[in-house]
Amino acid sequence: MHAMSQMTDYGIDPQATAPADWTAQDLEHDRGWVFRLDDTARRDLAAAVRRAYDPMRTLLDYRRDEFDLGAAARPIAAAVAEARRGRGLSLLKGLPREGLDEKQFEVMTWAIGLHVGVGRPQGKASHYLSAVRDVGTNYRTSTGRGYSSNAELDFHTDSTDFVGLSCYNQAVSGGMSIVSSSVTAHARMASEHPDLVDFLHQPIHFSRQGEQAADEEPSYPHPVFDVEGGLLFSKWNRNRVNGAQTIEGVPRIAPRHLEALEKFDALVRRHDLAFTMFLEPGDLQLINSHVTLHSRTDFTDHEAPEKKRLLFRLWLSTPDGDRLPASWLPVFKTTEPGTVRGGILGQQHDERCRAFERRQAEAIGMRVVA
Repeated sequence: MHAMSQMTDYGIDPQATAPADWTAQDLEHDRGWVFRLDDTARRDLAAAVRRAYDPMRTLLDYRRDEFDLGAAARPIAAAVAEARRGRGLSLLKGLPREGLDEKQFEVMTWAIGLHVGVGRPQGKASHYLSAVRDVGTNYRTSTGRGYSSNAELDFHTDSTDFVGLSCYNQAVSGGMSIVSSSVTAHARMASEHPDLVDFLHQPIHFSRQGEQAADEEPSYPHPVFDVEGGLLFSKWNRNRVNGAQTIEGVPRIAPRHLEALEKFDALVRRHDLAFTMFLEPGDLQLINSHVTLHSRTDFTDHEAPEKKRLLFRLWLSTPDGDRLPASWLPVFKTTEPGTVRGGILGQQHDERCRAFERRQAEAIGMRVVA
C-alpha cells in the first residue's frame, strides 16, 4: 500500500482501492499476479477448441456451453479474479499455441471470454475481437487506432470494464506492453501537484475517432477520474483528447487544466510507476480498465506474413462489475452493476449483435439494458 493509504479526499475508500495501489517495483518483487496453465490444462483447452471449431462459423455463432475448459478453468478464473478484484492486472501463461492455427487461437481467446463475461464491440465495424497487428494505419490521424499500427501508443484506458490480450506471435523487436496503476498515479498527483489534481476530476472531451453510432456525437465529455461507492475510476487517452480539440464546438481546454493533464500523462510514464513486460506466444494479459492505464512501445516486425506480430484483443463486460460513476454514461450507456455495458458500438451494431449479447448475458447471469 502506497500514497493512496493516506488519501481520504474525493470520497475514496483507501481500503477498497488498496489492492490496485502498486508500483513497478511491487510487481517485480511479488509475482502473485502471474498464473500458469500446466500440461493437463493446455491439453483440455486445446481439445475444447478443436471440438467446437468450425471455419464456417463466426465468433458470434459460438456458445459458452460448447467449450468445456476442463483443468484450465481454475487457473483462468484465478487470473480473472486477480485482474478484477486484486491488482487490476494479471498474466496467464501457457495457452496452447503449437498445433493451433491463427483462427483456432482466435476462437480460443473468444472461448475464454465466453466464460468470463459478455464481449463488447470495439470500433466502427462493430467487431467483437480485434486482431492487433500492423496493417499500416497512422495512429495520429483523426480516425487512427493503435491496434492496427506499429506505433508507440499513448497511455490510455479502453472503453470497457475488462480487457484480454492474447499473444500468437511476437515482433522481431519492440512491442513491449506497459501498465501503470491509475490508483497510484492519482495519489502521486495529489501528493506532488495538489493544486492541479482537482482538474482531473473535471470533464474534458474525448474524440470518438469517427466511429460514432448514428445517435452519438463525434466527441463526449468525461473526467479522467471519478469516484463511486468509495472506488476510484479512471479514463485517459491523450490521442483522443487531442483529437477532440480539433472538432468544431468542443470547448477548449483551459491552460491550467491542460497543465494538469500534461503532468498526469508524464507521471504515469515514470519508470517507478510503469511496469513493462513482453507478451510471449501463449500469454494472456488481463486488465481492469478502471484502475490501470496501458501502453505499448513501437516495434519492428517480421517480413514473413505468418510470423508478423499478432495478438487478439477482447473487451468484456463482467457479471461482477461495480456501479460506475454517472460521468461514465456517455461511453458505457449504463452504470448499473451486472449489466452489459461499454465498448464502441460502432456503425454495424445490428440485431445479430444484440441477439448474441442477449444470449450470452443470459448464459452468464447478466442483464441487457434496452
